[in-house]
Amino acid sequence: MRNDLDHVRSLAKQDSLAVVSTTRSDGTLHASVVNAGVLDSPITGDACIGFVAGGASRKLQHLRGCGRAVAVFRRGADWVAVEGRVRLVGPQDRFEDFGAAQLARLLRRVFVAAGGTHQDWDEFDRVMEAEGRTAVFLTPERISGNS
Repeated sequence: MRNDLDHVRSLAKQDSLAVVSTTRSDGTLHASVVNAGVLDSPITGDACIGFVAGGASRKLQHLRGCGRAVAVFRRGADWVAVEGRVRLVGPQDRFEDFGAAQLARLLRRVFVAAGGTHQDWDEFDRVMEAEGRTAVFLTPERISGNS
């Protein structure tokens, strides 16, 4: 299997959990598990990795500071890592004309791309807003894996 976004899509469809690593301000690494998937960036239109970060999370602070991340998807012994710059779109990370309604739709798109479903989207929107959730878009610059 090739190490490209098709490979990532294949792994993410089987299990949308990924380990995301970024760098703290002191240069050490920070890693966490997120639900992530492949979708088109609302900024560039190109395929990217998307996930949602909590507004008060350390991960989001680190992403703001370094602007880069690596997401690793795994299924059994098969794995692929995607490295690149991140773009944040959220309450504290505004992008052009993304108001509250546009952000709510965007968070839904990322959530669904990461394998999520919800029975009450209005409640989902309320929780995302209350928690200051931010959409994270990782632009692939390097993709590597074991195949």
